[in-house]
Amino acid sequence: MASLHVRDLGDYIRDQRGIAQISLRQLARQAGVSNPYLSQIERGLRKPSAEILQQIAKALRISAEALYVQAGILDEREGQGSVPAAVLGDETVTERQKQVLLEIYESFRKENEAKAIAASAAALAATEGVSDDVIAAVAPVPEPPARKPPAPRKPPAPRKPPAPRKPPAPRKPRAKPADTTGTDAG
Repeated sequence: MASLHVRDLGDYIRDQRGIAQISLRQLARQAGVSNPYLSQIERGLRKPSAEILQQIAKALRISAEALYVQAGILDEREGQGSVPAAVLGDETVTERQKQVLLEIYESFRKENEAKAIAASAAALAATEGVSDDVIAAVAPVPEPPARKPPAPRKPPAPRKPPAPRKPPAPRKPRAKPADTTGTDAG
């Protein structure tokens, strides 16, 4: 049977909800469960089925396996968290691609860690009455993700010279209007 972890399932779901920045009501609606039921899960009063955990994981956009491990339904895999080793051992990826993948992976880890710390600090502040100044001093400021410089723009394609115009057709001479002043005296 799977071993239970120190962190309880409800706390884990609450932390993940904080990271995703969605309310209990929003998560309940997206997961297709009632607010009271989800609240009871978060408080450790109910143990949800694997199907409900899968719905919650989908709504939180996390792996259902992670929730199954937290709930004690699955054993944690050996080597889990060994993404760098897997990337480095992949012979189908170039060294440069491996370096880029590892940089992206590490930036995601740092970002999520900072969010988790901030969410935990906010939860602590709400329950313990800790001031925002203390939280700001303790919570790390996440580094902005490294941005790739924009690719250079292509110069515009040269324009074709306009097609030569036909010379205008020669104009017909205008007929002079007839003299209508009348020269008859008669």
